[in-house]
Amino acid sequence: MKYETVIGLEVHLQLKTKTKAFCGCAIDFGQPPNSNVCPVCLGFPGTLPVYNKEALNYAIKVALAFDCQIQEHTKFDRKNYFYPDLPKNYQISQYDLPLSRQGHMMITSKDAPKRIGITRIHLEEDAGKLIHEADASLVDFNRTGIPLLEIVSEPDLSSPQEAFDYLTGLKSIVEYLDVSDCDMEKGSLRCDANISLRPEGAKELGVKTELKNMNSFKGVKDALVFEVSRQTELLQSNQAMVQETRLWDADGGRTIVMRSKEGAKDYRYFPDPDLAVFIIDQPMIAKIKSALPELPQEKLRRFVRDYSLTEYDAGILVSSKGDAEFSEACIQKYQGHDKKIMVNWLIGPLLSEANSRKVKLHELKLDKNELLSLIGLVEKQEISLLSAKSVLTQAIDTQKPVQVLIKEGNLSQISNTDLLQQIIETVIAENTKSVDDFKAGKTNALMFLVGQVMKKSAGKANPKIVSDLINRRLS
Repeated sequence: MKYETVIGLEVHLQLKTKTKAFCGCAIDFGQPPNSNVCPVCLGFPGTLPVYNKEALNYAIKVALAFDCQIQEHTKFDRKNYFYPDLPKNYQISQYDLPLSRQGHMMITSKDAPKRIGITRIHLEEDAGKLIHEADASLVDFNRTGIPLLEIVSEPDLSSPQEAFDYLTGLKSIVEYLDVSDCDMEKGSLRCDANISLRPEGAKELGVKTELKNMNSFKGVKDALVFEVSRQTELLQSNQAMVQETRLWDADGGRTIVMRSKEGAKDYRYFPDPDLAVFIIDQPMIAKIKSALPELPQEKLRRFVRDYSLTEYDAGILVSSKGDAEFSEACIQKYQGHDKKIMVNWLIGPLLSEANSRKVKLHELKLDKNELLSLIGLVEKQEISLLSAKSVLTQAIDTQKPVQVLIKEGNLSQISNTDLLQQIIETVIAENTKSVDDFKAGKTNALMFLVGQVMKKSAGKANPKIVSDLINRRLS
């Protein structure tokens, strides 16, 4: 029997407000353990929470970006569970009246757009952090009370790759909104995945497994790939599937059982008596909506329209807000008629430099004017493309002006026909077979001879002039 995969994702997103969700404690990553705490976030008796207005505004902004319906009435609930990292023994979250419902996000699946529904985006507070040592587990409560958004997708994802693409797109949108740093290493973006298998064509969902402990999008994808294999093997051997929570063991490349999965009844939700029902009116929503920035898909369509780019090229450039702004500034500054030349530099040599350094395009230490100067020198044939790529690397490494680097490396392109003719004569004498092949009509022989001249000139010969000179010489 063939099975189809059903995946839903729960993304937890820390909002980058200055203070916590219900108290005035600072949010400052990397501080000494248990230094950013107070009686409110530690749940001391008699303390009362007051919700952070900026966190509410950020949350509405995110919900609108995913086309969610903002609820006019929303409230906070107490979600009861007893873990060492939860000082109150309950988490302030939302249950039956969440901030928003019924949103969606588009991804590309098998070269076609696919709509992924978003069930709800709701508000809650973060728990502390457990630090496990050889003989003990320690608790750092600095993270306790940081405002969180939980973004819950519909079970519309049908492969680990779609899950990866959904997360990548979600992160890009949130970065454009500037409401979170989305740093998975710091824990500001975390993801749990629910996955089940069902017979191909069936409508009823299978028994699901929740996956935790995945600290990268690749980790989410790898865990889901493993789980598809594990569940398929169980189903094909007629073994019972059990609803449970499993941890991803990245070192072992497998999932392991953590606990049986709790349901809503196990958490004993009830309205938080210390927090009133919030009323979110239409003027407030309209004001936040009017201030939304241009989002990735809007920017992609504009890049395609205004700069005559392909969707593929535009997609690379708008994948992060910083890269989009850097790229657009470069494209607008470029004086040539064909903007594609600048785009080819951005998604070619520059992207290669960024990838090798594991940074974004806009994080490269490269002045836009120096890049434009370098491209201009290539177009004027004062330096070869090969030499220009070498200069680009040096410019990023040293922050020296490109003209200085060209002079220091003696990299100016050789266009002097007398000097080139001497090199060509030497190459012709050393490669008589290729000369004969060219005269016999084999056009590839010309490229070989040009390559030999480039080699002898240390890449400084002007390839177009060399090609013309060889053509005339041998014809």
